[in-house]
Amino acid sequence: MSGFDLTLFDCDGVLVDSEIIAAKVESKLLTEAGYPISVEEMGERFAGMTWKNILLSIEKEIDIPLSASLIDKSEQLLDQKLAREVKAIEGVQYALARLAGPRCICSNSSSHRLDMMLTKVGLKDFFAPHIYSAKDLGADRVKPKPDIFLHGAKQFNVSPSKCIVIEDSVHGVHAAREAGMRVIGFTGASHTYPSHADRLTDAGAETVIARMQDLPGVIAAMAEWEGAF
Repeated sequence: MSGFDLTLFDCDGVLVDSEIIAAKVESKLLTEAGYPISVEEMGERFAGMTWKNILLSIEKEIDIPLSASLIDKSEQLLDQKLAREVKAIEGVQYALARLAGPRCICSNSSSHRLDMMLTKVGLKDFFAPHIYSAKDLGADRVKPKPDIFLHGAKQFNVSPSKCIVIEDSVHGVHAAREAGMRVIGFTGASHTYPSHADRLTDAGAETVIARMQDLPGVIAAMAEWEGAF
């Protein structure tokens, strides 16, 4: 029987229910800056992207420079709200306790934010010290580039083809597939939207789950299925 040598988790929207908090902060700041956008649209269009890349994307769209101060302002406000409000995704501790083998986190969030969130919700010990931030590799190496997933596999000396990734964003799925890894999409966080599962599938996720409790069984089933790659 074939299996996976490494399970790689995104963090925001997969382990912690943080994307909705970010969407609320960022939609408010953008609306105040003259770019009205709803919380729902933030989640659908920009989940998984760094705040800097969100601003760059919007600047190209409207051809108007957004204040550089928005970057620092958002980071400060978001850190404060996450420290107060972030919670673990329902069922994630159940799933992690039942998954065998090596695992790591590969995220676009900064190392300090990952440490804060994972410590707050009690998940850090499931992964430490294998918690990796794409920002530590370089500002130009965040998802949807595959660098952080390839970095995670390299730390364990594992072939990308023997890795399974859990992702909630289209950008993250693209990054994982470009890295040569198989992907399970996840839609169980609060920022999900009606076409979420379809978009993850279109991006390359082999299957999509909405309950983290289902993850161990789905990984076990996929480990026996050779037809995807």
